[in-house]
Amino acid sequence: MSHKAGFVNIIGNPNVGKSTLMNAFVGERLSIITSKAQTTRHRILGIVNGEDFQVILSDTPGIIKPAYELQESMMGFVKSAFEDADVLIYMVEIGEKELKDEAFFNKITNAKIPVFLLLNKIDQSNQEQLEEQVQFWAEKVPNAELYPISALENFNVKEVFGRIIELLPDSPPFYPKDQLTDKPERFFVNEAIREKILMHYKKEIPYSVEVETEEFFEDEKIIRIRSVIMVERDSQKGIVIGHKGTALKRVGVEARKELEKFFGKQIHIELYVKVNKNWRNNERQLKRFGYNR
Repeated sequence: MSHKAGFVNIIGNPNVGKSTLMNAFVGERLSIITSKAQTTRHRILGIVNGEDFQVILSDTPGIIKPAYELQESMMGFVKSAFEDADVLIYMVEIGEKELKDEAFFNKITNAKIPVFLLLNKIDQSNQEQLEEQVQFWAEKVPNAELYPISALENFNVKEVFGRIIELLPDSPPFYPKDQLTDKPERFFVNEAIREKILMHYKKEIPYSVEVETEEFFEDEKIIRIRSVIMVERDSQKGIVIGHKGTALKRVGVEARKELEKFFGKQIHIELYVKVNKNWRNNERQLKRFGYNR
């Protein structure tokens, strides 16, 4: 029996639902999802295995015009998504009219590999608007197979995935068949904590934060975790901790519940907050946090 395997890379503007789609395909919550832009900072692989196929899905940061070094690095992950893709998914949402970067858009329309244009969030539109959008995008990206979907409601997701498998090249698997992602456990701890920060803090705080897990000890029944939340200024440290530590405690409690579901084990988590001045523009710090370009 022949075996298919390949890389399917998902790109698009911030907030179009790339992470929701990735998680729907994989059947696990690998990418964090919030309503805030720039939730995804890294390129995350999710691996879906069948008897005769392996689909390696790549969720990349939303396409933005970089304002500082961290964002430059995030766009580096997007550029790399073009380099190894066997199938490219360009995701837009109802009402969207353009990609924020014209050079990326030209790459999509001139791609030599199969391109899918997924028109997401159709559960938020009516029939007339949907038909107008389908026509608009069919003319704008004529080289793409166009599918209206709702990643959140799982509408048309299975059909798209079936078509992806058809288009994959014949190849042995790239990863062991029981592997779900390319990221280590500590990465998902960091992301779970960062997600709760995105949810509960306003303005600049979530974008000034990076999380580093310094200890991860796993026993048969419990995982003990010690993580540090990095902020850029002393004033931000006080906000993250909150009055008598209540804000930080809420982040810890919610992250623990999330991680207990993810790992299927009891979690003990300790959180600390440190000031790491201007880390978003410091190349050495960015490398340390895995933002290599």
